[in-house]
Amino acid sequence: MKNKVSKELKRFNYLFGETDAVYHEMYLKSGLADSAGSILYAILENGGSCLLKSICHYTGRSKQTINSAIRKLEAENIIYLKMAKGKNKMVHFTEAGQILAKKTVGRILKAEDEIFATWSREDVEKYLQLTERYMIALKEKAKEM
Repeated sequence: MKNKVSKELKRFNYLFGETDAVYHEMYLKSGLADSAGSILYAILENGGSCLLKSICHYTGRSKQTINSAIRKLEAENIIYLKMAKGKNKMVHFTEAGQILAKKTVGRILKAEDEIFATWSREDVEKYLQLTERYMIALKEKAKEM
């Protein structure tokens, strides 16, 4: 059975895949696995600590994948977990983790900010609005499946 796919969807999927490949390459160049890199990214973006459940949300990775990567990062003395309010766990950088994050994913965050800084405010806002609109519509379609 052949599915007819629009040229727009093909282009979108190509761009999405290429973007994902660029992040993968940046993590590799930083000496990080994708899951570890995305965890450090989420924590750094949130000021050095982040709820465990928020890391799963921000990264889009499964709880099992995140937990596995977190155990490895803990064993490497990069992060540590501490109980927060209720049953929530907060993930924090160790001193070594803060240094590692700044020299790895900190460079990625800086590069992303530099890209947005070259765009007009209107282009940034339009890009974010359309991306959010697409994500919301895709979530609705997922519910229908």
